[in-house]
Formats: sequence, structure tokens, C-alpha cells
Amino acid sequence: MIAKFKSTKLPGIVLTACTLFLASVDLTAGGSERSTPQITPANSLPAPSALHDYVKGGKLTLSLEDAIRLTLLNNTDVRLARTPVDQAGYSVLAAYRPFDPLLVASASDQRSISSADSLLQGVGLAVQTNQSLNQLTQQASLSYTQAFAPGTNVNVQFSGGKGDTNNSFFFINPYLTANLSFQVTQPLLRNRGLFPNLAPIRIARRSLNASADNFEGQVSTLVQQGINQYWNAVQAREGLRVAEESLKQAQASYDHDKRSLDLGALPPLDIYRSESQVAQRRVAEIQAEYAWKQAEDQFRQVIGADLDPYIRALDLDLTQDTAAAEPLFTIDEATALAEARQHRPEFRALDEQLAGDEISVRLAQNQLLPDLELQGSYLSSGIGGNQYNAATPPVLIAPGGFNNALAQLFNFGFPTYTAGLTLTLPIRNRAGRAALGQARVARTNDLYQLRKQNQTVELDVANAVHSLEQAKLSIAAAKIARDLAQKTVESEQRKVQLGTGTTFFVLEAQNELTQAENSLVQAQISYQTALAAIDHATGTLLDRHHIQLDQTVGKRP
Repeated sequence: MIAKFKSTKLPGIVLTACTLFLASVDLTAGGSERSTPQITPANSLPAPSALHDYVKGGKLTLSLEDAIRLTLLNNTDVRLARTPVDQAGYSVLAAYRPFDPLLVASASDQRSISSADSLLQGVGLAVQTNQSLNQLTQQASLSYTQAFAPGTNVNVQFSGGKGDTNNSFFFINPYLTANLSFQVTQPLLRNRGLFPNLAPIRIARRSLNASADNFEGQVSTLVQQGINQYWNAVQAREGLRVAEESLKQAQASYDHDKRSLDLGALPPLDIYRSESQVAQRRVAEIQAEYAWKQAEDQFRQVIGADLDPYIRALDLDLTQDTAAAEPLFTIDEATALAEARQHRPEFRALDEQLAGDEISVRLAQNQLLPDLELQGSYLSSGIGGNQYNAATPPVLIAPGGFNNALAQLFNFGFPTYTAGLTLTLPIRNRAGRAALGQARVARTNDLYQLRKQNQTVELDVANAVHSLEQAKLSIAAAKIARDLAQKTVESEQRKVQLGTGTTFFVLEAQNELTQAENSLVQAQISYQTALAAIDHATGTLLDRHHIQLDQTVGKRP
């Protein structure tokens, strides 16, 4: 199964940088919630992808949607955020360990030569015959053990052996044995039934669900950061544009004053003001240029462009328009908070953790019960080999082999039955009580975490709504201020041309226009980032940009 990001604005493109490959592992009695990931570890990290697709005219040309796509593909923090999901998936796989069948095979060979010390050893008087007791014993066994969801444990074992001796009292020599046994153990109190035996799997799956939800929340946060870095770079670029335009205006004023000075229409001391403004604005332009370079570098890191030397050397061309689409977006705090409680993945993650806590508490309570086990077994055996009489020396009566032992074994003519109860009653089960206490503390902790998350989300929503309203009002005011500042500049320049104005007022008007231009750009960028903050706070940011996490990593209980 696959969890993937995809963009409906990019037909045919599937963003697989954060793809989780998951293979179903099912236990019928346990149900299925989310399956465990089968991930092939890589010996090296993959190179950044898709960057060369956006190189146009020697520049890295990106819209906002392009930047989001590259963030999902190449951002290191996105990859790091996925690793807890992988680890939680392997924890689910590990939780199935008690139900893994176990096959054990063994074989042994023993030769024993000893001095006879009794006539019953069948070698005569050792001192007179100079004989020793010579015995060969060979054993082999194969056992299969399997645990089942109700707590039942089954063991099936087949064993066979061969013995060869020079003891004349043995009627069968060499003698071959075969044994087949079945043993069943069933807990009657502690660990009885489906719940206590499947609880570790369900807890692990709840943890996987929570990890996947937390991953979704982290992806939303990282996408918001990518959006903010994009707009920060745009703002820095626009700041440089405004600074360059301001420098051009100051240079034009200086050139006008210089001509006036050459013609004698301007006192020599009045040239210094316009010349000073040119120098100051050149400093502002240099600062804006390096602020743009710094913003570019920060944005390159977000989209992984710093990982490719060729791409890192390219200039950026960010094409997204800063102007807000009309009408401006409006949302009230109550509506935003309701959406947040419905869509924020952090709430789902905490719900999963609390469900896991409840399972842990019940499991800890079960472990306080006495351990009473019912055991039953059945054994069938057979023996075969060459048969001798009791004469001295022994005479072969009938040859035989292992097939005789197997025939007796499967005729079940020599059975052995056992049944029993084992009661383990701890006098003081401090470890069990401690485990129960820890489970309850963990549940209480997660309840407080849920309360804290509610408080955090409420504050996030309130801040995002207020920031949006502030940005909308700021845009309206900044447009008016920019228009008036432009008219003031034009008016002061006209006055100078008519001889009724001074350079001082022209330069002051230009400074005010520069500030107004910067304020308008800042207000527009603040509105764009406020929109992203609203979407993030309400948990709808991924949907807003058509990013979908396919929830095929498993089914919720």
C-alpha cells in the first residue's frame, strides 16, 4: 500500500519523495488497522529531484505551487519527519513476534566405551574376557511450536533414535525408536482470550496511526514554512526593486540639481543634499541586494536547491504575483476553530494515543491476575530393530529396522497421556502494580497533552485570524498611502520645474514614497503568509494546495 503526495495542478505527476511503502500483515483474530511498512534501506541518500525541470533561460523559475512541490520532494526535514512512521511500522511487525511459528531441529551422536563391572551388562566377566561395554546412541528430533491469538500454545515433536550395544541381554540390537508427541497449553486466567494476546499489536498499530497523523501535521508545518520562505524571498526581491527605483529618483534629482548648479540657478551649498541622498540610497540598495541574496539562500535550502551545485549557482525567478486576489478572504474565529478541531491531525494523533493508553491499562490489569494454565499432552512411540533370543550366545530371530518403529508409532498402540494444571500465584506482584500505575500515568499525561493541544490550537487560530484581518486593513491603508505619496512626488517635482519648489521637499517626498512602496509590499506579503497561517491553523493547508496523503497505510479501528 502507498501513501503519497499528489498535486491536481500537475497532471500525471506523483510526488513520491515521502512515499511510504506498506505491505499488509494480518492476523485474523486481531483485525487490521494499519499495515506495517516494508522499507528497503538505501546505502546512500537520493539526489534532489525535479529541480532541472524548472530551469528556464538560465534561471530557476518557480511559482508558489512549484516551490511547494520541490519542498515535498527534496526538503530534508520532510524526510526526517517520515522516519518515526517507518520505525512505528517496524514496531507493529515486531509485535507479531509471539505468533511467529518456531521450528527446531536437533541431532546428536554419542559413542561410549567403558569397563564392565557387572554381569548384567552382558559382556561376561571383563577380567577374564578382556571385553568392555561398547554403546552407540544417536538421536534426532524435529519440533514445531505455534502460539495462537486466544493464548493457546501448541507443540508438536517428532523424534527418532538408534542404539547399538554389545550387551547380550538386549533382545533388539541395534534398536531404533520413534516418538510423536502433541502438547497443548491454555491459560485460564492471565493471558486468556484474544484481548491480552493481541493487545501489543493493537497498541503498536495505534502508535503507527499516531505517527502517521503526526507526520501529516509536520508536513503541513513544513509546507507552511516553505510558503513563508517563498514570500520572504519575494519580499526581499521587491525591497531591492523599490530601493533601486528610489536610487534612480535620487540620481535624477541630483542630475537636475547639478545642471541647475552649472547654469548658476542653484547655490553651491544646495547640491550637497541631493548628493547625500544618492549616497544614502545607494547604501540602502546594497543592503537590499544582500538581503535578497540571503533570502534566496534560505529558500534554496527549503527546496533542496543547495544540494545540487549547478542549481545552487542559478538565479531565482519567483513568478507568483504579490497582489491579493479580490475579494480578500474572510473567516471568523469561531468558524476557523471549528475547522481546526475537525481537520487538525494532531487531535487524531492524540486520540490514537489515548486509545492505546486504554489498551495498556486493561492489559496491565490482566497481568495482575494469577497465572493458571491447563496442560495436556499425548505421546505415541514405537521400537524396531533386529530381534534376538535369550540363548548364549544370542541367536537372531527376526531382522527389523526403522520401519517397524514407525509402524508401531502410527498404530498408536503404545500411547502416553498427561493432563495437569499449573497455578502461579505471586505473593507480591509489585512489578505488575507498577506497570498498571505507569499505564495510568501515561493516560493522564496524554489527557493533559490533549488539553494543551486545544489551548495551542485556539491560540494559533486566534493569531492567524487577527493577522489576516490586520493584513487586509494594512493593504487598504498602504494602497492609499502609496497613491498619495506618488502624487506628492509628482507635485513637488512639478513645483521645482515651475521654480516654486525646492529639492528638499522633492527628496522628502521620494523618501515617503519609498516607505509607502515598502509598506504596501510588506502588507501584501503579510496577507499571503496570513492565508497560509489560517490554512495551517485550521488543518486545511494540504487540501488548499491539492496535496493528498493517501490513507492506505491501514484502516482505522
